[in-house]
Amino acid sequence: MLHDIQTYMAQHGTVSVADLALHFRTQPTTLQPMLDKLCRKGRIRQRRDAVKCSGCTCCDQGTLEVYEWLGKGAQGTTPPSEPVAAVRHTV
Repeated sequence: MLHDIQTYMAQHGTVSVADLALHFRTQPTTLQPMLDKLCRKGRIRQRRDAVKCSGCTCCDQGTLEVYEWLGKGAQGTTPPSEPVAAVRHTV
C-alpha cells in the first residue's frame, strides 16, 4: 500500500488525508503511519497552510491534513507559495 500511496501522490501532487482515505477506502488513522514514513524519507511533507473550503463546518479537523509530494529523495525545506484547500467535496 505504501507504493500505491506514493504513486497516487506523485500523480496528484498535493493531497489531503481525507482524499487518500476516500481513494484507498480506509481510515485516516490507518494511513498516518505510512504518511509519517514517507515524511521521514523526504518524499512528502505536511502542508501547514491548508484551509477549509469556504463556510465549511462539517469537516473533521483530523482530515484537514494536507501532504505535498516532493519526489524520491527530495528534502522539501522551502515553504509553500500559497494556501491549499484541504478537502475536495464531490456531489
